Amino acid sequence: MNDAALKLSNVKRSFRQGRVELEVLRGVDLAIRPGEIVALVGPSGTGKSTLLQISGLLEKPTSGEVLIAGTSAGTLSDDKRTALRRLHLGFVYQYHHLLPEFSALENVVLPQMIAGTGKGEAAKRATRLLEGMGLADRIKHRPAELSGGEQQRVAICRALANSPRLLLADEPTGNLDPHTSDHVFAAFLRLVREEGLAALIATHNPDLAARMDRTVSLSEGRLRESVPAE
Repeated sequence: MNDAALKLSNVKRSFRQGRVELEVLRGVDLAIRPGEIVALVGPSGTGKSTLLQISGLLEKPTSGEVLIAGTSAGTLSDDKRTALRRLHLGFVYQYHHLLPEFSALENVVLPQMIAGTGKGEAAKRATRLLEGMGLADRIKHRPAELSGGEQQRVAICRALANSPRLLLADEPTGNLDPHTSDHVFAAFLRLVREEGLAALIATHNPDLAARMDRTVSLSEGRLRESVPAE
C-alpha cells in the first residue's frame, strides 16, 4: 500500500528487565490510508502506547520497518526523524498539556509559527479549527478558564494545526465524563474527517471504537483485525 499514511511491517519491540527480555510487540503489520480512522483496542499493558510511540517516531522498534507517508524512518538521523514527525504527525494525549499562560487561540497558533507559518495565517487556521470544535466564543480564554472538555478540544485543534498526514491519539477522551466524552469525540471525528487525515486512536471504550472505520486489537504482542458482531 504505497499511498499509506502509516505502514508498519513486522514491527517488534522488546525490553530487557535484568536477565529477562520482555517482548511487547511480536511482529506488528498495519497500514492506514489517508482519510481512514482506525481504533486500537486491547487490555491495559498490552503495548498500545508503545505501538503509538513507535508509529509517532518517538521510540524506535527493536526491528521492523516504519513508513510515514512513504518515507522509511529506520535509517533517518534524529534530526530527520524530528523533521518528519513535525511535518506529517499530530498527537493527542489523554491529558491536554496546554500551555497555561496562553489563550486557546495562542495554543493553536504557536505550533504553526514554530513550523514557519506567518502569524496572521496561523491565526486564521487556528480560529477555523476552534470554531469547528464549537469553541468560537472561547478562543481568548486560557486553559484554566475552560472546562475539561473544552481543554481537550483545544488540544485536538493544536494537534491538527500543521495539517498532519497522520493523527495519533491515546485515549483522547479518557479523562472526561461519559456525556462530555461523547460530545467531544463526535466533534473530534467530524473535524478529522473534514481534514481528510489518517488516524490511529487507542481507546478502551467499545462504543467509541464502533464509530470509527475499523478496529484493530492488540493482544500478546500481535495485532489482529476485529470483526464486527453480526
